[in-house]
Amino acid sequence: LADSHSLDSSRYSLVGADLRFSSDLEEKLKKHNLDVQLPTLLVAECVLVYMTPQQSSNLLKWAANTFPVAMFINYEQVNMTDRFGQIMIENLQRRQCNLAGVEVCRSLDSQRERLLLNGWEAARAIDMMKVYSFLPQADVKRIEGLEFLDEKELFEQLMQHYCICWASKDGSNL
Repeated sequence: LADSHSLDSSRYSLVGADLRFSSDLEEKLKKHNLDVQLPTLLVAECVLVYMTPQQSSNLLKWAANTFPVAMFINYEQVNMTDRFGQIMIENLQRRQCNLAGVEVCRSLDSQRERLLLNGWEAARAIDMMKVYSFLPQADVKRIEGLEFLDEKELFEQLMQHYCICWASKDGSNL
């Protein structure tokens, strides 16, 4: 079954909702028979930064309060107060793209604190350069062989301005 805002089958549901309003999201998820008692993985990719800090806090609180056993993974900008970050913001503003929640993207600590302050029990955050350094060297060589990287310093700066954060809540001690 498909409409303009969802795709639903017996094994998979894709639901469109305005994440600024968790009541709208909750209503749509209930309509698709979401079982909040099951362990749940929530993934956000450059989403929270477009919401005000209050809106993203409300969403994170809702998720932490709704799912007793859950993990939240967020991929987003970080270190946005330095010169490189300011240039990123200016470039986006020139394209009429407002990062309403950029103040929460100050540092890895601010990213982690946001999760902890909104009901998550444990949280970690690392920048993407650190993630890249964890990759097996054979994969790094293969990746770098796909496209010649002549601006390694620029690549590293960019990777230091995105992070992956994860938080968990485990009411069942899984």
